[in-house]
Amino acid sequence: MSPSKLDSIGEASISCSQQENGFINSFSLFSEKAVDELLQSPVQGTDEHLIEFSEAMRTVAKALRRAAEGKASAQAEAAEWRRKYELERARNLQLEPKEQLPGQHGDDAIIENLINQNNKANGKFLTCCGRNGICSHEVLRDGEPDSDSKIVRKASFKLSWCCKGEQSDQHKHDIVSFERGNITTAERSSKQISLKWESHPQTVLVMTKPNSISVRILCTEMVRWLREQKNMNIYVEPRVREELLTESSYFNFVQTWKDDKEVLLLHTKVDLVVTLGGDGTVLWAASMFKGPVPPVVPFSLGSLGFMTPFHTENYRECLNQVLKGPISITLRHRLQCHVIRDAAKNEYETEEPILVLNEVTIDRGISSYLTNLECYCDNSFVTCVQGDGLILSTTSGSTAYSLAAGGSMVHPQVPGILFTPICPHSLSFRPLILPEHVTLRVQVPYNSRGHAWASFDGKDRKQLAAGDALVCSMAPWPVPTACQVDSTGDFLRSIHEGLHWNLRKTQSFDGPRES
Repeated sequence: MSPSKLDSIGEASISCSQQENGFINSFSLFSEKAVDELLQSPVQGTDEHLIEFSEAMRTVAKALRRAAEGKASAQAEAAEWRRKYELERARNLQLEPKEQLPGQHGDDAIIENLINQNNKANGKFLTCCGRNGICSHEVLRDGEPDSDSKIVRKASFKLSWCCKGEQSDQHKHDIVSFERGNITTAERSSKQISLKWESHPQTVLVMTKPNSISVRILCTEMVRWLREQKNMNIYVEPRVREELLTESSYFNFVQTWKDDKEVLLLHTKVDLVVTLGGDGTVLWAASMFKGPVPPVVPFSLGSLGFMTPFHTENYRECLNQVLKGPISITLRHRLQCHVIRDAAKNEYETEEPILVLNEVTIDRGISSYLTNLECYCDNSFVTCVQGDGLILSTTSGSTAYSLAAGGSMVHPQVPGILFTPICPHSLSFRPLILPEHVTLRVQVPYNSRGHAWASFDGKDRKQLAAGDALVCSMAPWPVPTACQVDSTGDFLRSIHEGLHWNLRKTQSFDGPRES
């Protein structure tokens, strides 16, 4: 390569360093002419360093082309969203009363008209700010003070949730009240929730742990009792129905489903779900419902039971209380995960969403190389994960894989997402707990040595190649599980009995005492 060409490349890189307030624009690092000359010029001689440098420059040129294409696509998408925003804004303004003043036209007249109406309303707010908005209707309820009065009022305001377009799947139901401009929460979102039946439940779905004789015997007895004593309609899995019919033809009344289409409509038929097994059975039951989930009554028949507070010895009393109501429930949040391939044209061209109750894990699989993952939170760069992998967990899954990897135990009704590395190649990489409204994006960079693998609640394993990304956010459909006592009591009992948390001998009182 001639020195003149190297000089031209150096001049291009120096000139770009003065752009954008000192930030280097990577898209102008090499001019197109310099890149073309670099790619087309043959390498003279047999110098291995020049050959290696030439290959590196070819790789950089390809990466720059891909980045330029991505930038152009992002600009086009931003322009489209801007257009949609303007249309929505114009539509909202048209919904307000219009009294166009002389000499005013278009949006200026509408905005001025709204200001005048607001001044004439004696301090009262107009309508709410939209489906995503929260307005202060209680800020200026008193009459206007006299001109001589020195009463100072706090300014009125409104709060609105920032949703990312019409295709956003995040829904907010927080209650915020406004008293003279002060913000207070009406109710704590983590307050114990009680379920009261408005009509008597008629249909129950019984899901069981497979390959267990004791569970099979209990299922037969429970189905018979629910039918004879409670006169309820019973749904079971196809496998369980075959087992019941093998036992006796008496169980012909038991219903099941034939294909996935009927499973999607199952939540419209079932009032209650009963699980017989451990936490794995609860995870399986939750995965059956891709949308709303009926209340789940989990009975403990496994080794560890963080989500199964009920015991089978007195299942009749437990079910009587549940069917009668009211009962305490725990709303267990789920993550909604999308895999976006590198070949996708936009962010919404994704594979079928997957809902997880415990966690989604991204690891290196059978590869001997460290996992290389770029992580973003609401488009803000978080970190680059180098190690065995990463766990994105719900608070219900905080006592599962995340806990084994060094994460904290979190109350299941705390709305948050756990960000836990797996054997990170850095001693300062500590786990995080992020708020539930964020969207996390984990991407395999193009310079990754190997592929990554994503698993969802321990199954449905998917390969992530270079350029592929996994996007996770909180799903709007939690899993309501019945409590034996209440949410906090069940959680503390589960970590005491299941993990023997902080179990130690009491310190002896022998020896000298402090005076």
